[in-house]
Amino acid sequence: MKSKVKKIYTIPKKLRISMLIIFILFLLLITRIAFLQFVQGADLKEQMYNQLIKSSTISPKRGTIYDSTGKALAISAQVDTVSIDPSRIVVTDGDEIDEEKTADLKEKVAKAFSEIFELDYEETLQKVSSDSTFQTIARKVESDKIDALEKWMDEEEIYSGININEDTKRYYPYDNLASSLMGFCGDDNQGLEGLELAWDDVLTGTPGRVVAAQDAIQEYIPDENQTYIPAENGSDITLTIDANIQSIVEKYLEQACIENECGRGGNAIIMNPKTGDILAMATYPDYNLNTPFSMPDYMTEKEWNKLSSSEQTNTLNSLYRNRAISDPYEPGSVFKIITASIALEENLASPDKANIYNCIGYEELYGSKIYCSHTAGHGKQSLREALANSCNPAFMQIGEKIGASLAYQYYDAFGFFDKTGIATTGEASNSIFWDLEDVGPLEIATMSFGQRFKITPLQMITAACSVANDGMLMQPRIVKEIKNTDTGAITTIDPVQVRQVISKETATTMMNMLETVVTDGTGKYAAVKGYSIAGKTGTSEGDYSNGDEGYTASFLAIAPTENPQVVLLITLYDPQGAKGVNGSTVAAPVASQILSEVLPYLQIASENSEEDDDTILLPDVTNKTVGEAIKILENAGFTCSTSADSTEIVTEQYPVKGSSLLKNSVIKLYTEKENTRVSKQVPDLIGKNLSQVKNLLKERNLNYSVSGSGVVVSQDPIAGTAVEEGTVVKVTLGD
Repeated sequence: MKSKVKKIYTIPKKLRISMLIIFILFLLLITRIAFLQFVQGADLKEQMYNQLIKSSTISPKRGTIYDSTGKALAISAQVDTVSIDPSRIVVTDGDEIDEEKTADLKEKVAKAFSEIFELDYEETLQKVSSDSTFQTIARKVESDKIDALEKWMDEEEIYSGININEDTKRYYPYDNLASSLMGFCGDDNQGLEGLELAWDDVLTGTPGRVVAAQDAIQEYIPDENQTYIPAENGSDITLTIDANIQSIVEKYLEQACIENECGRGGNAIIMNPKTGDILAMATYPDYNLNTPFSMPDYMTEKEWNKLSSSEQTNTLNSLYRNRAISDPYEPGSVFKIITASIALEENLASPDKANIYNCIGYEELYGSKIYCSHTAGHGKQSLREALANSCNPAFMQIGEKIGASLAYQYYDAFGFFDKTGIATTGEASNSIFWDLEDVGPLEIATMSFGQRFKITPLQMITAACSVANDGMLMQPRIVKEIKNTDTGAITTIDPVQVRQVISKETATTMMNMLETVVTDGTGKYAAVKGYSIAGKTGTSEGDYSNGDEGYTASFLAIAPTENPQVVLLITLYDPQGAKGVNGSTVAAPVASQILSEVLPYLQIASENSEEDDDTILLPDVTNKTVGEAIKILENAGFTCSTSADSTEIVTEQYPVKGSSLLKNSVIKLYTEKENTRVSKQVPDLIGKNLSQVKNLLKERNLNYSVSGSGVVVSQDPIAGTAVEEGTVVKVTLGD
């Protein structure tokens, strides 16, 4: 019997070896995974997170600057900043960078950037090809260009290394308005000049931050470690400046500087003497706040290109400087207001005592003759007459009675030895006076009529305001309110009384005498129909150690005299025109022009019993719907011009409320949406009759006022001036 042998199946040797290898590899893989998970896990997770994580700054919105009527003078709009990480703009082949394809990619990206943002291609390519991890491509980019970039990124499927971050951009809706006062911001929204710099901490706010993971197309990946710190927006500030008054002042200041060929420009300040509020502060020439680093408006491209780089920089820096507060000048005879006030307060003079001061055309001191502007002499005069005549010898005689020590006590009290404390940058650190121990008879004589020392225009008008405010000196106020935009909390900055400098009685006497200057003296060209004006002319010879400065013509006006509401100081540097250099003929007429518009605008009642039969007082239609405004104005006898819808709210009207206009005058209405200004050139009206004037101005939507009869012998503004539609062109008719 045969036995059965059981056959045993064995795994082939090759298969066993293969399985063993697979097992070993699997064991190695498990070991590697375990190593990566438990040994290197934390480090690898951190590396991965660092690649995905992005830390972005959330820019706070800079606070808005408003004028006293609520107009936004400086606003911040939402924009974006585009930046790149050049190290991530690459093409890889496995773990290696494909140099050729990467170069092509960088060229493509640079080309797109240069076309979308209108940049130089070569400079952009250098940034894209750099070894750094961060490069800024374009700042303050508007939404339309960001949309174009995002569309290109989607089409090309290129996202890595391109960053789009929220940002804000500063806008100045009124371009040049109050430029030397306002100042401007840099690319980082930091204030660089003027109020923007002085109030930078208040306006700026605090940046926020978001730390989160982002994928290749810049989308956020939900993550429990995401950190979000919101930005704290900057506060809004409201100024004492009235944009309408500011524009009136700037218009006539520019015109005066051009007509009188003022080699060093000019400045003007309007102040409320009771509160110290600055209603307007202007310097000419000015600049566009939206393009502060560009060629100035008053220069041609040829003139600009002739300047070296350093000369261009110096030119721009001179425009940025607010000369009304930063540049000391010799005030000239305007300072006689101070000398007369001291003499009256100390009972060293009487306003109307006759034949006290004798003028033979000069005063002789130590062998030197100091001449009066009227070289033939004024003869014997009272203080009132000497002030009205602006007689230098008379005031030298008054200065001698006062003496240096007493004069300096009052100069200190009037604030000439200190900053005024106005809340902006650039105020001159000190005025320029002799040391008291160095003041002799010659020095006190010249100081008595405002020469051989220097103060700023702001110091001069601030001191004069105390005379218009019953002797009380007020600190100039430029910001009156701060609003926290996050909480709505409002902080009011109240007017500040500094000190009582002279008595109310002295101030009243001075006001009465200063009115005589305008009615009967050198200030007659500052008169304004229907209003009582007090004032003082000034003419100074400039820096005696620097003949290049030339003369300074000025006029200080106070109105109305019984209850002063405004004080105006107009200062014109180095006038070289046909009108000469005297404040009476150069600066006083400018004061009249400004006040003839400002006083009605402020609704200060005219002293005329009734308005001229041919004119109508323009009502205020702001904050009404366009439909309501048109109805009111047409019923009053005016013609309206606007492109706004009848349901929109009127935010501005031009001319401004209170203007006295002829029947059928054109009134421009503006809304927040429809706010485009149209400029027209004033035609040459000289020699035209009234009918021709009406037709020429009507064609341009310009208004007019007329005095006299015959043909046009003068016009204001002059021919060729660019003005806004609705502007009143003043024409004088004669033979």
